[in-house]
Amino acid sequence: MKTETQPTAELAQLCQLLEPMTIAMLTTFDTHGALVSQPMVPLEMDETGALWFFTDLRSEKVEHLQVLNLAFGDVPHSTYVSISGHGEIHTDAERIERLWTPMARPWFPDGVESTHLGLLKIVPHEAEYWDAPHSRMVRMFAMAASAVAGKPLALGEHAVLTDLSEPARYPQPV
Repeated sequence: MKTETQPTAELAQLCQLLEPMTIAMLTTFDTHGALVSQPMVPLEMDETGALWFFTDLRSEKVEHLQVLNLAFGDVPHSTYVSISGHGEIHTDAERIERLWTPMARPWFPDGVESTHLGLLKIVPHEAEYWDAPHSRMVRMFAMAASAVAGKPLALGEHAVLTDLSEPARYPQPV
């Protein structure tokens, strides 16, 4: 994922957490109000903290972007990030060209000329993360100590990053 310099400490921290992560699960509400998820590959975190993905403009998800969640996981390092926000569809040919990768060709065989190729911009409103110690031995010791103490001990860092963009105005799900 390409990254740009972020304008706030919170977005810089989010960028640092996301940089090694290559897949996000995008969760939206469908037309019946059910939660649906699908894997997406992040292409860029721009200078405003927005995350960019390629999308098929014919996909149902493009109709349900008012409220969404992105979930990322870096299992080997026990780092997990959940982002709530909203999405926007863009068809900027220059940005599509700049972000294009041959890895997208199976979904868009005509490359940047694919008529159904668009960009999904996710504007984060809030992010929550869990970042555990990187050593498996340390994690196992902390879990054992937590079991003995009856409460979580030294299991890593957990924080909520708020006010990442304009105030969230979530419509009520159907």
